[in-house]
Amino acid sequence: MKFTLSWLKDHLDTEATLDEICTRLTSIGLEVEDVDDKAAYKPFVIAKVVSAEPHPQADRLKVLMVDTGDGKPVQVVCGAPNARAGLVGALARPGTYVPGIDVTLAVGNIRGVESHGMMCSEKELDMSDNHDGIIDLPEDAPVGTAFATYAGLDDPVIEINLTPNRPDCTSIYGIARDLAASGLGTLKSRAAPSFAVEGETPVDLKIILDDPRLCPGFGLRLVRGVKNGPSPAWMQRRLKAIGLRPINALVDITNYMTFDQGRPMHVFDAAKVKGDLTVRRALAGETVLALDQREYKLTPNNVVIADDNGVESIGGVMGGEHSGCDENTTDVLIESALWDPINIAKTGRSLGIITDARYRFERGVDPQYMVPGLERTTELVLELCGGTAAEAKIVGDKGHQPKVVDFPTAEVRRLTGLDVSAEESREILVRLGFGVAGEGSRFSVTVPSWRPDIDGKADLVEEVMRIHGVDQITPEPIENLGAVNTRILTTLQIRTRTAKRALAARGMLEAVTWSFIPEDQAKLFGGGAPSLKLANPIAADMSDMRPSLLPGLLTAAQRNADKGFGDVAIFEVSGTYENDRPEGQRRVAGGVRRGTASINGAGRLWSNGTRGGGKPVDVFDAKADALAVLEACGLPMGNVQVEAGAPGWYHPGRSGTIKMGPKVVLGYFGEFHPKTLGALDVSGTLCGFEVYLDAMPEPKKKATRTKPGLELSPFQVVKRDFAFVVDSQVEAGAIIKAATSADRKLIAGVNVFDVFEGASLGEGRKSVAIEVLIQPVDKTLTDEDFEALTTKIVGNVEKTTGGVLRA
Repeated sequence: MKFTLSWLKDHLDTEATLDEICTRLTSIGLEVEDVDDKAAYKPFVIAKVVSAEPHPQADRLKVLMVDTGDGKPVQVVCGAPNARAGLVGALARPGTYVPGIDVTLAVGNIRGVESHGMMCSEKELDMSDNHDGIIDLPEDAPVGTAFATYAGLDDPVIEINLTPNRPDCTSIYGIARDLAASGLGTLKSRAAPSFAVEGETPVDLKIILDDPRLCPGFGLRLVRGVKNGPSPAWMQRRLKAIGLRPINALVDITNYMTFDQGRPMHVFDAAKVKGDLTVRRALAGETVLALDQREYKLTPNNVVIADDNGVESIGGVMGGEHSGCDENTTDVLIESALWDPINIAKTGRSLGIITDARYRFERGVDPQYMVPGLERTTELVLELCGGTAAEAKIVGDKGHQPKVVDFPTAEVRRLTGLDVSAEESREILVRLGFGVAGEGSRFSVTVPSWRPDIDGKADLVEEVMRIHGVDQITPEPIENLGAVNTRILTTLQIRTRTAKRALAARGMLEAVTWSFIPEDQAKLFGGGAPSLKLANPIAADMSDMRPSLLPGLLTAAQRNADKGFGDVAIFEVSGTYENDRPEGQRRVAGGVRRGTASINGAGRLWSNGTRGGGKPVDVFDAKADALAVLEACGLPMGNVQVEAGAPGWYHPGRSGTIKMGPKVVLGYFGEFHPKTLGALDVSGTLCGFEVYLDAMPEPKKKATRTKPGLELSPFQVVKRDFAFVVDSQVEAGAIIKAATSADRKLIAGVNVFDVFEGASLGEGRKSVAIEVLIQPVDKTLTDEDFEALTTKIVGNVEKTTGGVLRA
């Protein structure tokens, strides 16, 4: 929500400074996000052209001598057709940033003549699109003073962050009302609109709805004989300051009312309306060309305003192009209506339309201001466009029934810790517009029509607290209830933190991606079930709960690559969703590496090769990451099995499944299927993994949390190499498992260091070489011990895999 300081002071009589106003806004819950103090316009000064001589080297340029009020004229080269001696305009000197052309000036040399600045046009100062000539001010404009002050360009713009429960502050008047209630000035009261009316509005109006809540009231008035030209400069300046583009007087008035009073209005060109107006549900398949030049296909869930031509407006969201007002409009119908907030929100989201009107209607506008809003808008139309107003037609408005809340003032102390007297609570609520009846410490509070967010006594406590001052709450330590003798975090919480630390230690950066993904991505990764579709998605491409972390991580890696950061290693530990039941939500640690972002470091092979980096990532990088997570979470790695193959989104020959036993799947890893990457519009060398933290068995409880003593063998580790010839279908993991099981006490580890296939071994055969680490425990092994262990290893491998020792 943006507004200018002068606009605020139209409603608030205050001597407070800009800083004081911003501080108070934040303290009462209207958080200030940004303040543009218009400092960029300060360097521009009003200057007078003393002389204008032709440029010696250019027919269309002139050399001006410009007086800035200090008696020392400066030379400026100018090409504007209206540049002449005696002209008073706006000068920008060297070093000044010119916003309209996004340029910082310097001393220039134009065709051999130095130029010490620029005489500016309105376009160059972002005042308008006019750049036919430089600004031409009245002769009595004060030379040497700030142009921004003279032209009203120094009006600061304040932007606040509104929470959804404060529709009353979607208007500048509402913000002023809150500031006045906080003691920062006095709220100005405006005289009720007064104007003559002639005749009746000839257009009949009907509300034909099965649910009257969809449109509780509708007001309409015809104004004849208007002249719809540009709106006045003061209105255009304010609208442009808050980011709106002035269009014409009638449209600008409705936009002005939207922000000034929080009352969205709409105007129809009466000559384009055929027959009577009807508020009804849209017909299935009915379409409308809206003011944004887009055609929308409607459903019966949308409420529209229609005439004999069809749909003229999407009620409370956006008007139609056909009945819009332009410079030829002479008779105008002014609409002021009430709409159901829920229906407006659903309509806006289903059609993908975001407007200032929708923003206010879906939060709830003041129902009591529907008719006064019509009167105020009519007054502005008559004032700025002329014409004659007809009698208004009001349909469906049954008046507002205010809520009454029982308010024991002791709740303020109970809920906030603030000691606020009952009398002060009463005064605060009265200043905010509440009706307060009763004596003592218990009041009956009538909620004003502009506060639909107030439902109970806790809401009234919040009102008292924010005006009294949140900063008045004294911090107090939580009462110490004694030492905690058991662990606080659950096993899953501990594993989540442990997994994050483990992956970060491996050089990966944590990412946070959306839990909602497009339907096609969900189906690509095994999801897309109807039960996991969002009933009210925040965007069309966020329709399904994610079945995997990988779509978000892969697209995030691609976005980094598109911006020049191709070597990316990112991870996320979060939830995925298999179904809509509680047990269907999984806790998963997932990661993606791209380019050369291995644990040994990214970069060129020749600059990082000595450390093992610079090589494209592959399936083994993903496997190492996945196993590192399992090991960090305390899983006994001796029980972990790795099998070839993974779900269809992985590369079928470069992926694997991690299991514990035949049934428990702990995760998957590998490179990705080209079709998967193509469907995601992702390119490059990528690998990734997902580990299910909730699939790991609970660790066994220990009698004590004290770590056991470190036991190191005094004997040296011995390494023995073996090469086995096996069928090409035999997995290396089976050989490792068979060798390890020969003597688990002595064998400390088994690693594969070579795989060879060739004609010398025979068709369908391969050689797998392994290194066995033998760690003596209680004695130095003799040759006989090594011979016995070797025989056992060879026998186990032969029995399990059919492999024979390679000669």
